Amino acid sequence: MSEQMQTGAPRHTGLLDRIAAVADVLRKDAPACDEIGRATALTEDALRSTGVVKFLHPADFGGLEGHPTEFLEGCVELASISSAAGWIAGVVGVHPHEVALADRRLQEEIWGEGTELGAETWIASPYAPGGVAVPTEGGYLFTGRWGYSSGTDLCQWVTIGGWIADADGEVRDRSGYHFALPRSDYEIVGGSWEVFGLRGTGSKDLVVKDAFVPSYRVIPTEEITEGSAAVGAGRGDAPIYYLPRNVMFAGAVTAATVGIAKGVVDTVLEINRERQARHGKASQDPFQLAALGRATAEVDSAVVQILHDMDRAYAYCLRGELVPLSVRAEIRRNQAAASQRAAKAADDVFRISGGVGMYAEFGLERRWRDSQAALHHIHNLAEPVWQSWGLLHFGFPGIPTVKF
Repeated sequence: MSEQMQTGAPRHTGLLDRIAAVADVLRKDAPACDEIGRATALTEDALRSTGVVKFLHPADFGGLEGHPTEFLEGCVELASISSAAGWIAGVVGVHPHEVALADRRLQEEIWGEGTELGAETWIASPYAPGGVAVPTEGGYLFTGRWGYSSGTDLCQWVTIGGWIADADGEVRDRSGYHFALPRSDYEIVGGSWEVFGLRGTGSKDLVVKDAFVPSYRVIPTEEITEGSAAVGAGRGDAPIYYLPRNVMFAGAVTAATVGIAKGVVDTVLEINRERQARHGKASQDPFQLAALGRATAEVDSAVVQILHDMDRAYAYCLRGELVPLSVRAEIRRNQAAASQRAAKAADDVFRISGGVGMYAEFGLERRWRDSQAALHHIHNLAEPVWQSWGLLHFGFPGIPTVKF
């Protein structure tokens, strides 16, 4: 075991400092992202300057290959400042973790010298199997439509889920695969993200029509899901790539969700600092203080839990061990609970904010809408995760559609 494998990346490398440097820009630009239904160029530039999307990116292709817990800390902080920035940082920023375990030829196409942006190339998703790949010479012809491609206007590649059909076009194998396509091979559907919350994420639909996907751009997901792909991918000395995909990806979604909720609570705290309520200062109102005390404690506990669990998973990786299924299930159980707890705290303080909460100038209603919309992500759908954890805990097979 190498020295790097024993120690891994340092926990603190200045990500939070870089975020602080652009916090005012992101905060002031958040309404503009919401208005146009995607991240503005200003927000994109600010995000790039933090390096957050390069954080899980392999060092041999110019990435930071950082500590996963620091990545989550960054997503929480960004989302508390700007919902769009934090969500995009989490969802787009987590994709290099998977691509680093794919065929080397694909990595060179996306990040290698001579590419348009090299290490700055961003990759979109989604992973839901919205397409079908029919075998052809050298690869597949791929067709489908996908929703919820967060930050997609900022990305030059996409990794999207699909099924592999037989030569006659019938899907008989339900094993999941991800297909990597360059921007020229898919269409971003304008007007497909008219929503009540998370508008600034620009999570639009994608359409692919008979795109040729070479075989090396097809990513099998089983080993990446369980965390066993690192050695075979030539990354056996990099502990970050032993992390199970769902722990990492769901962790990014959870961090963004919790961060958005934190932004709601922080906004109410700031409003109440000077707000005059009917019976005096809101900052001295026992009802307001009690509600805010509970909400801040709930959000802080959610942050502590997701960071602790990522440290817990990473400890296995530092030893070159797979994270056991039971631990993966516990972490996903806790992530789902953290999102629910934080979003409820955001809702509770929004409800006691009074009439001031309705005014766009304070940004509270926008942040609250985002906090509730975030719960609609499949990784925040808690009940199936909790049920599947319970089944596994008592020795039964888990729910097939819930992947730990």
